[in-house]
Amino acid sequence: MPLRKAIGETELMWMMALLMALNAFGIDAILPALDALAADLSVEGNARQFVIGVYLLTAGIGALVPGALADRFGRRPILMGSILVYIVLSLLSAIAPTYDMLIAVRAAQGFFAAGIIALPPAIIRDRVGGDKMARMMSLIFVIFLMVPAVAPSIGEAILLVADWRAIFGVMAVAGVAVGAWVHFRLPESLSEENRQPIRVGTIARNMTRALSLPSVVGYVFGSALVFGALFGFINSSQQLITETFGAGDIFPMVFGICAGSMALASWSNSRIVERFGARRVSHTALFAFILVSACQVFFAFQPEESLWHFVPLMAINMALLGFIGSNFGAIAMNPFFAIAGAASSAHGFIRMTTAALLGGAIGYAYDGTARPLALALLASGLTCLVLVLLSEKGKLFGPSDAEAGMGTS
Repeated sequence: MPLRKAIGETELMWMMALLMALNAFGIDAILPALDALAADLSVEGNARQFVIGVYLLTAGIGALVPGALADRFGRRPILMGSILVYIVLSLLSAIAPTYDMLIAVRAAQGFFAAGIIALPPAIIRDRVGGDKMARMMSLIFVIFLMVPAVAPSIGEAILLVADWRAIFGVMAVAGVAVGAWVHFRLPESLSEENRQPIRVGTIARNMTRALSLPSVVGYVFGSALVFGALFGFINSSQQLITETFGAGDIFPMVFGICAGSMALASWSNSRIVERFGARRVSHTALFAFILVSACQVFFAFQPEESLWHFVPLMAINMALLGFIGSNFGAIAMNPFFAIAGAASSAHGFIRMTTAALLGGAIGYAYDGTARPLALALLASGLTCLVLVLLSEKGKLFGPSDAEAGMGTS
């Protein structure tokens, strides 16, 4: 690889964010087109959600692969391969003749392009750790979440001049642009002394360690549950806004408000996390998440819940996830500097597969009301709190003894 001018933190954060945003765009841009897609390919009822759910599920399963390979061969080649697959399978999605074929291509795309989700945390961990990593991940989430906020509007705009298939073509173009940037600007971040051999036993030990350390288990599984409830909203959002609340004409705006609140929270988190600590911030947000979810349950069981009850509460809870997600991820990754790729893959596998399965079940349980989603949000928040308490041995709102004496290396 030719020598490159050193990439700065700001450029690195934008690059990692837009890599992850390729995945978000592949999910959210298609949401306003679900009705047209379902009519064109003769899809009935809640089955239309599978075009979203199968991508999320296989991306989680596929997350097991790129981290171990990246720990051996380096981050760059595995990341470039993932981007190439994303581009090719986006084009194949655009020409899929049947819904079954589209689902199969989307499943393959999620699995083989999983590196665009699994590797950015490892690349960041190669450079920093601790609360500084939490700050950088928060800023990455700010940029990353701009895409879900505007992706439905982009999808809606594409539908004004073309059919739903063109959305997948735009995905491919976005993949080419980000891939060129990575190719020309991203240096290899894995040092030679930290390269791990490709041995099943070694990979298994590294991933087992990443998932079995008591101090991080609650953060990995807990975040999987709360993001599962979020995925449930994503899966059913088009039907909720269009059918339950009769506001299909403003669906992109409603979705953008919710996703935008998450981006704003991530920016706020980046400003405060190094001062107050990832644990103190995320634990406070988790308690607030549970309280707001209880309010959502209350309103969901009222005879006539309105859109203007649902949207503010959903936006607040998505904002609270902005304080929970990046901090939980940084806490879970902090002990694994030498095996960051394997740890990122293992954590990504648990988060994505659990969240995708839970989100799919919540979405498929859509019954014309917001009740399944509200109950899932509350249950996931309470269970997450129990898991975090177990990891922290009952002590919340402060750094663990291990973290207090740990540097960033």
